[in-house]
This record gives sequence, structure tokens and C-alpha cells, in this order.
Amino acid sequence: MQSDAKIYCVGGAVRDRLLGLTVQDHDWVVVGSTPEDMVEQGFQPVGKDFPVFLHPQTHEEYALARTERKTARGYQGFTVYAAPDVTLEQDLLRRDFTINAIAQEVDDKLGGGKLIDPHNGIADLRVGILRHVSPAFSEDPVRILRAARFAARFGFRIAPETLQLMRDMVNNGEVDALVAERVWQELARGLMEKKPSRFFETLRSCGALAKIIPEVDALFGVPQPEKHHPEIDCGIHTMLVVDDAAQHDYTLEVRFAALTHDLGKATTPKDILPRHIGHELRSVELVKKLSQRLRASSECRDLALLAARYHGDIHRAFELRAETIIKLFQSADAWRRPERFTQLLQACASDARGRTGHEQDAYPQADYLLQLLSVARAVDAGEIAKRYIDSSAIADSVQQARIKAIEELVRKQ
Repeated sequence: MQSDAKIYCVGGAVRDRLLGLTVQDHDWVVVGSTPEDMVEQGFQPVGKDFPVFLHPQTHEEYALARTERKTARGYQGFTVYAAPDVTLEQDLLRRDFTINAIAQEVDDKLGGGKLIDPHNGIADLRVGILRHVSPAFSEDPVRILRAARFAARFGFRIAPETLQLMRDMVNNGEVDALVAERVWQELARGLMEKKPSRFFETLRSCGALAKIIPEVDALFGVPQPEKHHPEIDCGIHTMLVVDDAAQHDYTLEVRFAALTHDLGKATTPKDILPRHIGHELRSVELVKKLSQRLRASSECRDLALLAARYHGDIHRAFELRAETIIKLFQSADAWRRPERFTQLLQACASDARGRTGHEQDAYPQADYLLQLLSVARAVDAGEIAKRYIDSSAIADSVQQARIKAIEELVRKQ
């Protein structure tokens, strides 16, 4: 590396260290070097569009200081300029938020170098504000999603001028250039934050939710019976459900199911509100379309479809006949996928607790159904099959044996 080149730690690592959080990854900026010099020093180039290199020992990312110029809509519509004459301050100027535009000099002590903070990011960290660095923020629509994600992670509020810029980006169509893969990536990360509702509330506050996930946005303002839902509003209920799933540290699959389980309520005919007869089947169709449009993972899609279709039945588990419970197990493929059935129950538990005043409620339906599944799975299908020459009778006999096992357990309880 050239003798006058300098290395700085930047972005999330500096931010998290200042917040007293555990630093997971480091990002480094190299000022005063060239791609050829980096390769000569053993760094491995990995960036096709950006001058990014992997350190030969640590494999952490080192990027040459660069500037960007907007050339087309969307987050990929940029021309990058990286050269030894690009300064650290110029590199920091292209970043999204002031809290991510803080750099730290490298010295012998980890984290002990001088802080460079040209945009007052440290002050914004102290008061919990997400503020854009420059008007160039508006050139990348992904930054709206990142703002929502950081709001969900840190609980920071959006600076008024930044929120207005986000609204302008929505109104001028910049958000329409977002590609499905990037939306899904940021949505998945937002759902995995400790307060996912802030992710959606932030998007809604600037009008982006209606553009990006209109199926969720449409839930807000739709009433449901106060007797069962003291919060009344379907959108508020959904936010309570995703936050409960986060509080219990459920997987992404469960959190996506929590988000989408009630989508059909937004399409309930107004003349039957606040009741939502048949919303489960309508939810299934909307989950299919949403998952396809966002290119959601098959695991998230499949669990969300099950939650949309069967959460009402699972809530009424103690009222179901043995035959209906067996059909539920079959539809959920619980025989082969008991772990996914457990995830389905987790999503339903969050649905039940995601109601004002019910946050600490127990959800005995989960243990009840898992007990019934256990006894049903204990039925020896192979032993039953030995009794029949006609294979067509085997499946019915196995099912009847499972029904009987469930009925016997229910009678004992």
C-alpha cells in the first residue's frame, strides 16, 4: 500500500462502538491508494461496481474512498469515481445518515484512534436522531428502507427535514424503482429488529408503505370487534403481533407470518364490518401475491400461508373435533414437519397476545395441539399396514387410529 495511504474505520462499527454495542463487522475506507496497489498488497477484489477488497488475513472489507454521481433511477443508477485524490470527507459525504458518516483513525489500539465527524453524527447519536448527510440521500430509494430499519433497531426518530425528503422521494416516484430482491432483503432485516412495528410506522409516515407493501398499509383504519380486539384497528393489531413475535425472539418465518396473517381483513366488504367473515381465505390469496411479488423465501411464504388459513381454527383448538384436528395436521404437513407446526403455533400465539390488554396472556392451545400431535404421530402406520392386503384401506385405517388416539387423550384431560 502506498506510503501516504491512510486507513479509517467507518460506518456501523464506529456508530455501534459509540453506542456501547457489540461490534459485529468492521468496514474500512482506504484514502490515497489505487486498485492496483491494493492487489499488489494481497487484497482480493470483490466489488464489480465499487472498488472493494478483502483483507488477505481478516477477510474484512476495505473500500477505496469514492464519490458517486447519479445517472439513473434506483439504487443501482450511479457512476462511481475512486482515485487517490478522493478525500475521506468526500467519501463520508455520500453516506446516508450522519450517524453512519463518522470515521475513526486506525492506531495500535482497537477503537483508540481519533474520531472524524464532519456532519455532527455524534451529536445525533446522543439525542437519537436519524438525519440525512446531504441532498444526495434522495438519489437512493433504499435509504428509505434503511431509515425504517434503523428506527426499528435503535428507536431513533427521523429528523423533520429527512422525513420531508423521504416524502418527496415517494411523491416523485423514486421509490417505484426499488427492485423486489432489495425490498425483501430490507423487509426481512426490519422484521428481525427488536421493534419491527417502527419499521412499518416509519414507512407509513412518509407514504412509502402504501407503495412498497400496500397489503399491510391497507389494514390501518379497518375496524374489528372491540370485544375481541380492544385496539380495534387492524393495522395496530398487526403491529402488536409483529412486536410480540420479536419480543419472543421468533424466527423470520414466524415474524413474516405474524405480519401477513390478517391481510384479508383489508378486503372485507364494508357492509359487514367490523366482522370479518371469511377473511382467512382472502388472506391466503393476498399472501400468495405478496410473496410472489417480493420474491419471499419459500419457507416464509409457506408458513405465512398456513397462518393465514388456519389461525382461526388453531385459536378454537379446544372446540375442534378429533377429525378436524387430524385434517389440520394433514394440511400443515405436521407429520413430516413438526418443527414448522410449532412455528405455526408461535405465530398464532403472537396473534392472540397482540391485542391491547392481552400481552401477557397464556396460549394453552399450543401445548394442547402439540400433545395431540405427539399421540397421533405415535400411531404405528407400518404395523397397521401389515394387516391389509388392499393398500387403499391403509390410509383410512391409519387416520382412524390417529383420531382414536386423540379422542382417548382428550377424554383423559
